[in-house]
Amino acid sequence: MILDTINNAHRYAMLHPLFTKVFDYIQSTNLHALAPGKHSIAGDDLFVIIERIQGRSRDSTQLECHRKYIDIQLVLDGVDEMGWKSLADCENPESDYNATYDVQLFNAMPTAWVATPANSFCIFFPEDAHTALVGTGNIHKAVFKIAVSPKI
Repeated sequence: MILDTINNAHRYAMLHPLFTKVFDYIQSTNLHALAPGKHSIAGDDLFVIIERIQGRSRDSTQLECHRKYIDIQLVLDGVDEMGWKSLADCENPESDYNATYDVQLFNAMPTAWVATPANSFCIFFPEDAHTALVGTGNIHKAVFKIAVSPKI
């Protein structure tokens, strides 16, 4: 897991061949104007999901992990308190991995919580179980989904 501000995004471009495309998209697109929902950037290899939601409590969230996609979760407005736990330490899955939705859920609490303010992002890799959309106010964010093994 990585936490940083958008001003330092260039430091992470070399971690994945599509990260540069993500950060270029952030710079060239008015994310605040995008409607909630899924927006394609490079087909199934790279897309963004815009969310506007009232923050929820820690107790109402659930850890999840992905195998096919890396998440870059950029907070646009509000503060999203994201939870993290190493996937290796998640011993109590609620379900088997669902390949269609690229998700597995866990009955476990995060090891750490990170208050992520506007213009900051977290990167969650497949070995990172995580939860998000926790807070007391409205949260507006962009969740970039980057294929671990892109076709392009």
